[in-house]
Amino acid sequence: MSTIAWLLLIAALLPIIAAAASKAGGKAYNNNDPRLWLARQQGWRARANSAQENLFEGLPFFYVAVLFALYSQAEQGWLASMMMTWLALRMAYLAMYIAGYGTMRSIVWGLAFAVNVIILLFSLPGSA
Repeated sequence: MSTIAWLLLIAALLPIIAAAASKAGGKAYNNNDPRLWLARQQGWRARANSAQENLFEGLPFFYVAVLFALYSQAEQGWLASMMMTWLALRMAYLAMYIAGYGTMRSIVWGLAFAVNVIILLFSLPGSA
């Protein structure tokens, strides 16, 4: 599997990691009605669940930017580097979200969004 395919898979797994974190070891967790159980959570579990939702919300733009870059025949080494940067930022985002560092989390979110924009715009023909 190519590096880019692996990075796409890792991106898809980030929300699942956040979901697992929100549920792992939780008292009275009910897999028959997980949303109700999660709605009652507070603190880091609630933040992990919110991070999960945001990580899912961020995937479409990331995937579209990467697919557009591939379609535009962007240099794959550069693209892989940008994807790794986005993944590192989103992992930092997850850690900051769970830890409760709201301001830093928002800054990291903005940086990851900017990486998506860079992937999209620098993939345009003639932009490199």
